[in-house]
Amino acid sequence: MGALDQPAFELAIDAGCPACGGATLEIHSFIDRTVGIMLAEATTAGKWAHDGEKFVDGTYRITCVTCKHVAFSSDMCPRCNAPDKLAIALGEPSKLAVPKRCPKCNELELLAIALVPATAKSGGGETPKPQPLAELGDPGYHVVAFACEACDHAVVAEGCPLCSAAAPIRVRP
Repeated sequence: MGALDQPAFELAIDAGCPACGGATLEIHSFIDRTVGIMLAEATTAGKWAHDGEKFVDGTYRITCVTCKHVAFSSDMCPRCNAPDKLAIALGEPSKLAVPKRCPKCNELELLAIALVPATAKSGGGETPKPQPLAELGDPGYHVVAFACEACDHAVVAEGCPLCSAAAPIRVRP
């Protein structure tokens, strides 16, 4: 579990802003995203591949949209819970680089799964889809694994893909 469990997350969201009473909160979270790759470049915008539990698990900051009050903040790594590692997760590039071709069969197209910092809003109407804060190759965009659909070859990051903490990594919900 990350810094928040589901009941604590729901309580924070349902309460709204404790400073101004605003109902709309912006949630910052590392979220699972799949993206098609060709020659080490993204070929699709990507798709979110998370569920509610993983969204909550990756949450590291909640702020009020109206007054910018910080309702929740954690500086630990959202993936492995290592203390004081959020800055590394947000500021460094991926430890796992996607190659231009499959290392096994030389195929050009690969599929990558990454943990990506994103924002989403809650309260004040319909909840919009999360918006990514980084793209493939940017600091904060961390490839967790990539695979070749042609030959089923897959490579998975060792240790924590966000902050490089040594394995074993805690189990996610």
